[in-house]
Amino acid sequence: MRNPLFDALTADEIRRVASVVRNEKIGGDRPGFSAVFTDEPDKYALRAGEKVTRRARAMILDRDTARTFDVVVDLEADKLVSSTEITDGSAPVLLEEFERAPELIKQDPRYIEALAKRGITDLGQVQIDPWGVGNMADVPVDGRRMCGSVSYYREFPDDNGYAHPIEGVIAIVDLTTGQVVDVHDFGVRPMNPDLCNYTADANQPMRTDIAPLEITQPEGVGFTLDGPELTWQKWRFRIGMHPLEGLVLHAVEYQDGDAYRSVMHRGSLSEMVVPYGDPSSEHFWRSAFDVGEFGLGKLANPLRLGCDCLGEIVYMDAVLAGEDGEPATIPNAICIHEEDDGILWKHTDWVTGKVDVRRSRRLVVSFIATVGNYHYGFFWYFYQDASIQMEIKLLGIVQTRAVEPGEPTPHGTPISTNLVGTYHQHLFSFRLDMEVDGWENTVVQNDAYAVPVGPENPHGNAIGVRKTVIDRENAGDWVTNTQSSRNWTVVNRGKTNAWGVPVGYKFLPGWSSATMLAQPPSLIAQRAGFATRNMWVTPYRADEMRSAGEYPNQSRSGDGLPRWTAADRPTEDTDVVMWHTLGVTHIPRAEDWPVMPVEKAGFHLLPVNFFDKNPALDVPASEPKHCH
Repeated sequence: MRNPLFDALTADEIRRVASVVRNEKIGGDRPGFSAVFTDEPDKYALRAGEKVTRRARAMILDRDTARTFDVVVDLEADKLVSSTEITDGSAPVLLEEFERAPELIKQDPRYIEALAKRGITDLGQVQIDPWGVGNMADVPVDGRRMCGSVSYYREFPDDNGYAHPIEGVIAIVDLTTGQVVDVHDFGVRPMNPDLCNYTADANQPMRTDIAPLEITQPEGVGFTLDGPELTWQKWRFRIGMHPLEGLVLHAVEYQDGDAYRSVMHRGSLSEMVVPYGDPSSEHFWRSAFDVGEFGLGKLANPLRLGCDCLGEIVYMDAVLAGEDGEPATIPNAICIHEEDDGILWKHTDWVTGKVDVRRSRRLVVSFIATVGNYHYGFFWYFYQDASIQMEIKLLGIVQTRAVEPGEPTPHGTPISTNLVGTYHQHLFSFRLDMEVDGWENTVVQNDAYAVPVGPENPHGNAIGVRKTVIDRENAGDWVTNTQSSRNWTVVNRGKTNAWGVPVGYKFLPGWSSATMLAQPPSLIAQRAGFATRNMWVTPYRADEMRSAGEYPNQSRSGDGLPRWTAADRPTEDTDVVMWHTLGVTHIPRAEDWPVMPVEKAGFHLLPVNFFDKNPALDVPASEPKHCH
């Protein structure tokens, strides 16, 4: 559905939202703007021809009382539509809160004493990382805004602090009152004495055989960007940046003849969680909801040419609300460029000896976010054969803990002296609001199988495909299965190709499809219930946007997909949403230290009988000078 009502907010709209919030005294005298974004209209209302105005939503924190308000503003009338106080969960983190917490902790006598036991007296060399406390059952969060913390030691300002965890010291802070409510000391452990730095000066000599590699497009890029709308090689879609979800694509369409055909209304990361697998008292509680607690869009990097992106690059800035409500710009937050992608198709005619080959190129739309010690790159790839790929690139430094010499490490990998990298998972939930040639879609689960030997398979070679129509939310098996080549197809049974087959797009899972390993009684298993399945299918609802619910910060309710799908609503021939959980169970290697090489995960969307033949037959051959 191509409609500017779904586009990201402008700087002027953000200012107007802030003005309404302040005039209505929402959030008290010091409202904190945790997230401000487009309140996307209900597609059913648009289809029914109802009058729909452009609206914005704001997640507002009263800094003085810790109360959270969910606010909706009519941007055409500059008026408040609603303000609802949130009692289960809390507004996403304000960065200023997490910047203030270390200052408070370093002033606490109990913390100073705990560090002195470890021979640390210069607190200027101490790094403190704040964490959410949603998994700490004994920390009260009702009406309070809390954070936990872990500490590291830096020998010098640019030292890698994660090489020197100050083991066993956990401080709990009330972010509203500024009080350090508790300091736990679980016992002294030896600190890693080694410097473990990844900078060039610490890893000399550098390689000298890196030949120059240049990517040029003398005639310029092959795509057109008109405001938020991009067109390239028969593709057309709109780009936005959401403060929580990060990069969002809307109205994804592919040109077939003279007309554009819809593929996906909206695609984005809905939530992600990073649960850690060490059961010890000082570590069991660590996890992060990087969307709902921190906001990946707010943490987007300003990208650098030749480092983060290579080639002929077009950048888009991200305009988001600052925590004071005023618009703030992240320059070069979104990178757009083309890449060579090897062979698109090829055939050598063995009879005539003639060779026909086409090279593939793909369009890349990407952004990178930094969340503490980790970085996540999200890359949407669009191909000339009408397929789409999402690739996540995981980067950064693994979480560490200190151990005694010779101590067993069943939940971590030794990576340096008295130091292990903790086992953990990165679980991503993507929300794919599909509209395959229209909105009346059905999802089918496909499983290949060996047909039993018998009258229908006398020679034992037959292959069949078991097609399970997902007619309700809890039909199907919901986990990936490489042995059956399981995939899911979104079909429009009201439209067929020239051969009478319903048009569709296939969802093909990637190689990393982990689900949650944590189990009851862990709170994270309840809070991130979306991660128990690889695939969910729900009927579209305008208020179901994030798979762990809107407010996972400090919430312990288990909101989101498990709650919605308990109704087992019908999902056949309707507006369906696919939610895919994929992830990496990271068992660190020595090679992941002191900074890890990139690890990748992702999925594909491919046309299945959407066309009558290969849609890339019209891609021209390379110039002869490039093909010797």
